[in-house]
Amino acid sequence: MPEVRSYSTLQAYTPFTKEKAMLHRTSFAAVLLAAATLAAPLAAHAGKTLDAIKQRGTLKCGVTGGVAGFSAPDGKGHWSGLDVDGCRALAAAVLGDGSKVELVPLNSQQRFAALQSGEIDILSRNTTWNLTRDASLGFHFTTINYYDGQGFLVPKKLKVTSAKQLKGATVCTQSGTTNEKNVADWSRAQGVPVKTLVFESFEAAFKAFFSGRCPAFTTDSSALAALRTKEAPNPDDYVILPELISKEPLAPLVRRGDDEWFAIAKWVPNALIEAEELGITRANAEQLRGSSKDPAQQRLLGTGDDLGKLLGLDKDWSYRAIRAVGNYGEIFERNVGPKSPLGLPRGLNNLWNKGGLLYALPVR
Repeated sequence: MPEVRSYSTLQAYTPFTKEKAMLHRTSFAAVLLAAATLAAPLAAHAGKTLDAIKQRGTLKCGVTGGVAGFSAPDGKGHWSGLDVDGCRALAAAVLGDGSKVELVPLNSQQRFAALQSGEIDILSRNTTWNLTRDASLGFHFTTINYYDGQGFLVPKKLKVTSAKQLKGATVCTQSGTTNEKNVADWSRAQGVPVKTLVFESFEAAFKAFFSGRCPAFTTDSSALAALRTKEAPNPDDYVILPELISKEPLAPLVRRGDDEWFAIAKWVPNALIEAEELGITRANAEQLRGSSKDPAQQRLLGTGDDLGKLLGLDKDWSYRAIRAVGNYGEIFERNVGPKSPLGLPRGLNNLWNKGGLLYALPVR
């Protein structure tokens, strides 16, 4: 039977001399010092992208050429949308002014090349996060800003109530997107053969649909709502079918190779989501900044722990972002929510504690 030695028995075999006691204390102190050094927060270097943005004085942000609710200009050339507000929040955090944004309209074919070449600093353009894009393009997706799914828009006069009734139909869509592949996958899986008619630009695709070249149009359901509201000759003549044929988590992207910029682009939207969780709004942020005793609110308002230095920013980075565009709920409501022209419900895009999927990483 093997011998089992207790701690006291082992001590008998290893005399604990004064010299060993001193060595033990010295080694233990060294371990504690090393642990404390590793645990201590270190200020981050700004990173080459942030340096370039500060030197230029503007943030270059890639957006769509015009999808209502996400990024689109009005008649006076003023851009608005959920993706545009994300750009403005980022500019406010890093440059101190949400208006210091250069919006670069890009179609589906242009968007990735523009980011790869350095023409833009971030792509904030309703782009689906999937494995192929994440692993092969040299980009980092930052934070999901809208949970979407692909659907179909059809004229009411066809009296179609389900996508499965589209058997043999021609479906208009845009090339260079996940939409074309999703339709092909859904068609094979459901045994509903359809033909796709693809166009290089989003505008050409939906104009072909509204002119009658296709009995159905497919893209993300949020974009379908925008099309019906903004582009249809008579919105009441069209209906979005109930089925969603895919998952479309939409998120901004940045180039790999600049971890400092990736961290900033990731934490600004998280701060806006957490601001909604904590009840901080565009309107009350200034008042709470002077009165709140809540440590979590104080961190976002720049009166608590200085987390900005870990991102290469100052202490007020998240406060400025909130003041520029409001919290995530305000951004959603203003651009795509029930009281906006699109009239979309929060649904999956509600906070985690209200039945949705939005769960901010802790800003602490």
